[in-house]
Amino acid sequence: MNRPKITVIGSINMDLVTETSRVPDLGETVLGTRFSTHPGGKGANQAVACARLGADVTMVGCVGNDPFGKELRENLRKQGVAVSHVDSVSGEATGVASIVVEQGDNSIIVVPGANHAVTPEKVGQAEEAIREADVVLLQLEIPIDAVAEAVGIARRHQVPVVLNPAPAMELSRELLDGVSILTPNEYELAVLLGQDKEQEADFRRMLAVYPGQVVMTKGGEGAFYTGEEQQVFHQPGYPVEVVDTTGAGDTFNAALACKVGEGKGMAEAVRYATAASALSVTRFGAQGGMPHAVQVEAFLRRGEWECP
Repeated sequence: MNRPKITVIGSINMDLVTETSRVPDLGETVLGTRFSTHPGGKGANQAVACARLGADVTMVGCVGNDPFGKELRENLRKQGVAVSHVDSVSGEATGVASIVVEQGDNSIIVVPGANHAVTPEKVGQAEEAIREADVVLLQLEIPIDAVAEAVGIARRHQVPVVLNPAPAMELSRELLDGVSILTPNEYELAVLLGQDKEQEADFRRMLAVYPGQVVMTKGGEGAFYTGEEQQVFHQPGYPVEVVDTTGAGDTFNAALACKVGEGKGMAEAVRYATAASALSVTRFGAQGGMPHAVQVEAFLRRGEWECP
C-alpha cells in the first residue's frame, strides 16, 4: 500500500518535564524526582507520530531563532518529517510547554512563542503541500485564523481535514463545516457544543446532535465515534501499564489520520488509533513513547510490545 501523505499544520514546542510524587498546593514548594527536556508541541508530536506510523509527512510551523528552535527543527528532520515549511522566526522565542507529571498523569502550561507566527499568510505559502496531501491534520495551538485558512484551502482542494480541537475553545460553524473528522476529548466536546463543562457531560447525546463526523477520546475507556445517521459506537481501550500519558492524544490523532489517509473505514481507523495511543503511554515522553507501525500491528495481533 502507498504511504499516505499527511500535512500537519501546528505547534512546535520544547517540553520541560518535571516529575513529582505530588503536585504542590498554591504557595507550597515540593521536591521533584526528575527533570528533562523533550521535543513537543501538538503539531510536531502528531507529525512525528505519523512518520513513525509510515506516513509521508510535511510539517508546517514556526520556531524561534534560538537553540531550542534549531534542536526541534533538526529533530523533525531526523524523524523523517519534511521541514521545508518550518520557519525560524527572529525576535520570538521557541514555544515551550511546562509539564508536571504526577504518577503517570500530567498537567501542562504552554507558552506559544514563535507558534504565533503561524499566520494565514504562512499557511497560504504551504498550499501545494495541502493540495497534495491525503489528509490535513490540525490542532488549536496556533492562531485560529491560521487554522481557518488551512481548513479553507483543504476544502477548496477536497482534501479531508482531521481537527484535534485542543486546547478547548468554541469554534465557528463555518470552520467546523470544513472539518471532515473532529477529535475532541469529552471536555473539549462539551466546550465545542456550549455545554456546562463543570457537570458530567452526556457525551452520547452530544455526539448524536453534532452534524459532522466525531471521534471522542475518553482516556483508558477508549474512544466513541459516530457512524451513519449519527449512531454512536464504542472502541474499548487496551489495558496497559501507564508510565506517562503525555502525547497519547497526539498519537491517537496521528494514527487516525494515517488510516483515513489510507482509505480505511472509521471502525478500523479508530481501533488502530486506540491501540497506538495505548502503546504510547507505556514509555516516557510525548515523542519518546510514540510507537512504530510494526509495533502497533504486532500489538493488535498478539497484544505484545515488539521493537522493530
